[in-house]
Amino acid sequence: MTAEPVTAPAPTAPAPTAPAPTAPAVPYGRIVPVTVHFDDLDALGMLHNARYPLLVERAWSEFWQDNGVRFDGDWASAGDACNVVRELRIGYEVPVTRSGPYAVHLWLERLGRTGLTYGFRLCSADGGTTYARGTRVLVRLDAATLRPTPWSDAFRAAGRALLRPAD
Repeated sequence: MTAEPVTAPAPTAPAPTAPAPTAPAVPYGRIVPVTVHFDDLDALGMLHNARYPLLVERAWSEFWQDNGVRFDGDWASAGDACNVVRELRIGYEVPVTRSGPYAVHLWLERLGRTGLTYGFRLCSADGGTTYARGTRVLVRLDAATLRPTPWSDAFRAAGRALLRPAD
């Protein structure tokens, strides 16, 4: 028996990469894309309630890192990243029942001298369906005293761009 010569398949061109989805336009605040993974779902196949605030936190972290606010392991030099949650409120409106692309709509309700209240909603990637919405109050702390201290001017400038207009 003679073996047939083995030929390698012809090389194929890499599949074209789809352009990154653009965030839908919103009248205030910012839309940040997030991903719900299969392991974020609970035994009923719905996004576990504890994952909603986690997705929101990741979206806020991305926004603030893009604006120069980050924690690199040293509280003494953390600046505006040295803050604590005073209050978190969340209402669940429609269950998330699938993994995949979603978004978090972020905005500021109030920007005070040492604290702020931000609003958020977990929504479909196109912003059309709201799954949950809520608010969170943060207080900026001095790392040495753990007492409230003012936000920096740079932080306040980035925050003002997210302020929701008064109704």
